[in-house]
Amino acid sequence: MISEPTELFVWIWLPGATQPVVAGRVAREGTRIFFNYGRSYLDRPDAIAVFDLDLPLQPGMIDPPPGHDLAPSLRDALPDRWGRRVIVHDLLGHKRAEIAEDAFGEMTFMAHSGSDRIGALDFQAAGTHCVPRESEEASLADLLDFADRIEAGDPVPPALDRAVLHGSSIGGARPKALITDATSERKLIAKFSATNDSFAMVKAEFTAMRLAALAGIDTAPVTITRVLDRDVLLVERFDRVAAGQGAWARRAMVSALTWTQEHEMVAHHISYPGLADIIRKKFAAPKETLCELFARLSFNILVGNTDDHARNHAAFWDGKYLHLTPAYDIAPQRRSGIEANQAMIVAEGRRTAQLTLALAAAPAFLLDSGTARQIIDAQVETIVRNWRQVTEEAGMSPIEQHYFAGRQFLPAYAFDGYGPLAVLKP
Repeated sequence: MISEPTELFVWIWLPGATQPVVAGRVAREGTRIFFNYGRSYLDRPDAIAVFDLDLPLQPGMIDPPPGHDLAPSLRDALPDRWGRRVIVHDLLGHKRAEIAEDAFGEMTFMAHSGSDRIGALDFQAAGTHCVPRESEEASLADLLDFADRIEAGDPVPPALDRAVLHGSSIGGARPKALITDATSERKLIAKFSATNDSFAMVKAEFTAMRLAALAGIDTAPVTITRVLDRDVLLVERFDRVAAGQGAWARRAMVSALTWTQEHEMVAHHISYPGLADIIRKKFAAPKETLCELFARLSFNILVGNTDDHARNHAAFWDGKYLHLTPAYDIAPQRRSGIEANQAMIVAEGRRTAQLTLALAAAPAFLLDSGTARQIIDAQVETIVRNWRQVTEEAGMSPIEQHYFAGRQFLPAYAFDGYGPLAVLKP
């Protein structure tokens, strides 16, 4: 029987620091998890709120916001579906039917997920010393084998046990792991192709991310490699800053879902104009950030990324202002027909994946229709001009290029009512 913790300490890496300090503790009562800052932390002149909307820097027990069992900024530090499957597998062993992301409560996932999690928080049993939950560095081949076994619910050989924590603190639904490239002083997320992928998702995501960067969007650097004859996407982490001699500073982050303080169960109500309103109020450079977010919206439409939900947007938090992180998870999705919808509302209460609707949203981003159209047209031109080169970098075969062209990348539906359809040539 796995017992659920009732209390854990929350450690935080303050801006620029390479070692964490105790910020406070979480305590569970039933399904609800409460937080309070430690007195010593509140006395620090450099203390910052974990996030001021749900955990303001103040003494006393802080309740979860209405409709939540846990502060959204703490939920951001916990794994999503893939990481939870890894942890459940680790705790229960080979019990295929029980590998479900809701098998345990949030405190169990706090206590058992890896310490090298996204952002600048960790959860520990003690408030006197921080013991990182990290595993030995494993090869990409080992990690891929491990991911396949977890995905299938198969037993993991003891030789692969060291790989467990490499994927246990990451969000998202697809197989992935954390690795460190000591030579280049980079921390990376390795995203694996799944054994049941019906199309080349890793190649498509690499292509979309590279094209986004070429189109002027601030994008996490990516490379693509092959391991055991499978594609692996390597995404450079932007929440880590090398500080020399193997030390790392961590950057605090909150997802756009946390900006809104909405619960995941009602996240379908979140809109791009709603995020734009938050940017105007809480971001350090609102005008530039609004233009950047509009560019990401239109680019998502152009490359068939309909998985642009609020957890796939994020901002750095410095204790005073938010700053948009580089774009990530720009991943073209399967289309069952001609029409498609974005994950968030684009404008006018609608989410149709069309450029005309993006233009309708432009005023929310303080853009006139002419400027918005210039942004879109420049992105289209970039995709057309660089299509062949980037898809070849991705290792796409002519058949794969043909499959994605006009379906995910520059789909005809996106251009309805906007203007002439741009055509991608192999």
